[in-house]
Amino acid sequence: MQANGGIDVLEKAARDVVKLNPDDNIVIALRDLQAGEQLADVSAPLTSQIARGHKIAVEPIRAGENVIRYGQIIGQAKSDIAPGEHIHVHNLGMGAHQQDYAYASANDPLPKIAEERTFQGYHRADGKVGTRNYIGILTTVNCSGSVARFIAEAAEKSGLLEAYPNVDGVVPIVHGTGCGMSGKDEGYATLFRTLAGYAQHPNFAGILLIGLGCEVMQVADLVGGRPIRPDGALRYMTIQSEGGTRRTIERGLAEIKGIAELANQVTREPAPISEITVGMQCGGSDGYSGITANPALGYASDLLVRHGGTTILSETSEVYGAEHLLTRRAETPEVGAKLIERIHWWEDYTERNGGEMDNNPSPGNKRGGLTTILEKSLGAVAKGGTAPMRDVYKFGEIVDKKGFVFMDSPGFDPCSVTGQVASGANLIVFTTGRGSVSGYQPTPCVKLATNSEMYARMADDMDLNCGDIITDGVSIEAKGEELFEILIRVASGEKTKSEELGFGGVEFVPWQIGAVM
Repeated sequence: MQANGGIDVLEKAARDVVKLNPDDNIVIALRDLQAGEQLADVSAPLTSQIARGHKIAVEPIRAGENVIRYGQIIGQAKSDIAPGEHIHVHNLGMGAHQQDYAYASANDPLPKIAEERTFQGYHRADGKVGTRNYIGILTTVNCSGSVARFIAEAAEKSGLLEAYPNVDGVVPIVHGTGCGMSGKDEGYATLFRTLAGYAQHPNFAGILLIGLGCEVMQVADLVGGRPIRPDGALRYMTIQSEGGTRRTIERGLAEIKGIAELANQVTREPAPISEITVGMQCGGSDGYSGITANPALGYASDLLVRHGGTTILSETSEVYGAEHLLTRRAETPEVGAKLIERIHWWEDYTERNGGEMDNNPSPGNKRGGLTTILEKSLGAVAKGGTAPMRDVYKFGEIVDKKGFVFMDSPGFDPCSVTGQVASGANLIVFTTGRGSVSGYQPTPCVKLATNSEMYARMADDMDLNCGDIITDGVSIEAKGEELFEILIRVASGEKTKSEELGFGGVEFVPWQIGAVM
C-alpha cells in the first residue's frame, strides 16, 4: 500500500497495531486494547485503555517534538509522552508547520491501460455521457423551491412518467439562497456556476428552470440567450409571470411531459469509461480512513485515470497540511501554485470569519481516533492516488481536462459534493468510518466503509466494506480493483444503497459566500 507516501506494513490480518511508516513514532490500534497489555511494537505496557483507530507512542516523545504518522508530521506533543501512552487531543496539538511545496517534482504520468473498457451510458448532444437519465427541476431561489417540489410530487402522483420507462425520475433541485445577496460578488459567481453546471449535467436528460421573478439570481441571466443545453431540453418560467402557484404547477407539468418525451428517446449505449468522472469524498472519517478505504479509492482513481477517465479531489480545508503532497504531483508549477493560492484564500477566509483551519476534525472524527487537521488531511489525500494533478478548479467550475484534478470546496460534504456534481461528476465515491448516510441526485453515490464493525452495523447504507483490509488481509490493490468494477456497474445502471433508500432530496447545498442581506 502506498498511503500518503508511506509504506504498507500490514503483514498479517490479525495484528494488534500497525506502524504505517518506518519513520513513525506511533502505531495505530487495530482493536480495542486494555491497560497493561504488552504489544510487540511498543517498548512498554499500555498506560490506559485505547480504542481501535487511536494512536499509541512507541518511543518517548518530548514536549514540543513532532508526532509522525505516514512518515509525515501530524502535530507536536503538548507534554512529555511515554511509550505505551495514548496520543490524542489531551497531549497532541497543531504547532507551527512549514511545507516544502516542491512544485511538479513528482508528476510522472501513469502508464495508460490499452484495454478498451466500456459502460452503458446515456449519450448527450454535447458529447458528454450520463450515468442516469433524470429530469431536473432547477430553482434559482429559495422562494421557488416549494413550487418545484409541488410539480415533482404532482408528476409522481399523476403517474406521468409511467409512459416513459427510460426516464429515471423527476428531481427537484432546491436550495436556501438566490436572493438577499449581492448580484456581483464572489458568492453570486459561485452560485451562478453551480446552477449552470447542474443545468447542463449529463445525468439530466432535460431541465425545467423555475424562479420567483424578483430575486437577485434572475432566470434571464442564467439563460442569457446562451445554449445551456444543445439538445434544447431546457424550459424556464417564473411564478410571478405565470400568475401564481397553481398556474405554474399546471404549466410545469406540461413542460415535464414534453421533456419526458425527449428523454425517453435516449437509451443506454456503450461508452468508453474515459467518460466517467468521479467526485471523491470522505466524511465521518476515523483512524482507519487513511489506512483502508481512502487508499483503496486512490488505487481505483489511478485505474480510472489510466483508462482515460477523470477523478476530482476536493475539500480544500481538509487537505490543509497535506497540500505539499499534491503540489509535488502538479503537472506544472503553475498548477501547484493555483492550489496554494486557494490554501491562502482559505486561511484569510477563515480568519476574517472568526474561524481557524484547525477547527477540524469534528467530534465524531476525534472519537474515531483523528486528532489534528494535519492527521486528517494526510489520510484524506490518499483518495487521490498517485496520478499527476492536471489542474485546480474553482467550486462548480466545469472540469475540462481528463485525469486527476482538484476542485476547491469546503469540507462540509453535501456542499463539496454539490460543487463536484456541478463540475461534471457523474459518479460520487464517499468513504466513511463513522457511518455517514446521504445521496446526491442526479449522481449516484457509492459508499465505502473504512472498518468492518461499522459495515456490519450499517450494511444497508454501505456499498463496499474496506475494513477487510485489516480483518482479512485483503490488499489495497485488490480492494481498489473491486471498487473499480463496482463503478463500472453503477455507471451502467446498478443502483447504489443510497439510491435504493431514496436519498438526494436535501443534499443540494450551494456554497454561500458573502453577506446575507
